Amino acid sequence: MLLSTIDIALRGATVALLLVLAVSLYRGFGTVLAGRLAAAFALGAAAHAVTSSIGATSPVSAAHAPVIALSTGNVVVFWLFTRALFEETFKLRWWHALVWAAVTAFSFVNCMWLAPASGVRAAIIAINLLALGFIGLAVGQTIASWSSDLVESRRRVRVVIVSAAALYGGLNAMLQISLSGGGGVEIANTLNSAALAVVVAAISIAMMRVDGADLFPAAIEIQADAGEAAVVGSGADQKLIDALMRLMSDERIYRHDNVTIGTLATKLGIPEYRLRRLINQRLGYRNFNVFLNEHRIAEAKAALADPNQVEVPVITIAMDAGFQSLGPFNRAFKAITGVTPTEYRRLKARPA
Repeated sequence: MLLSTIDIALRGATVALLLVLAVSLYRGFGTVLAGRLAAAFALGAAAHAVTSSIGATSPVSAAHAPVIALSTGNVVVFWLFTRALFEETFKLRWWHALVWAAVTAFSFVNCMWLAPASGVRAAIIAINLLALGFIGLAVGQTIASWSSDLVESRRRVRVVIVSAAALYGGLNAMLQISLSGGGGVEIANTLNSAALAVVVAAISIAMMRVDGADLFPAAIEIQADAGEAAVVGSGADQKLIDALMRLMSDERIYRHDNVTIGTLATKLGIPEYRLRRLINQRLGYRNFNVFLNEHRIAEAKAALADPNQVEVPVITIAMDAGFQSLGPFNRAFKAITGVTPTEYRRLKARPA
């Protein structure tokens, strides 16, 4: 009885905190995709706090099933939120909504019909394996994108948010799978509720320690010219930036495979943190990939506008400029110029 009371109290406190967080995020950053997804993720987490039940074996009621479905669909929101948080050029596509709808619908069907037909344990395992898959995608996104963030405080907080949410989600899914139909349900549910409350509190505190405008930037800061920037700083900083720009313009290091900020720091003979600060604070970039892509796109624009290269395929121009495939090139090109590479070439081919 005592454990059940503690469990209910922890769930209530967690739901209240998540609802306040969702409202605050939407009011403060509702115009930004990452902010909207963060608010949606908080609402989905509230649904999870209400419905999460480790070791459940009884059938789900018709009133309960939609809330469980929304809670399950939240793993898709988590994945999309992670992408928006780390990829400042990320945009929602129609198929993202389709994926969310498919996962949510599968969870609802699972609760209402598949579980009674095939057994609750099999249904729980299926849903939680699906959740682990999306958590894996989110963690992979974090690992792949973390180093490109040039704002140090934001970089740390983003990792705390994603790591804490992924750790809880992964452990919850593993507990659901391993304890389904087993004993110790009351203790497991109380510990799970306590862990969720701690994670939500930790994420809220972490978000309060960084400027919200840094965490959810309203727009990418695009420079007018990749080789020109208003540089203010010491003479030593100016020399380093001049050397960095020579690496970009003369050596075209942005063409190299898997070039990283560590690669450039080694070339310049300075610590990585100092180069991050220079590119962020002196050149005004918040993301290393945006810095690289502007140089790549500048080269691609020149090639696409060159009448002598009119027969060169767009994919060849993209690869020569340092892109690994056509999709990222097209997205980066349109984000900077507002048109696709093919449209840009067509516009430049028109007689004046």
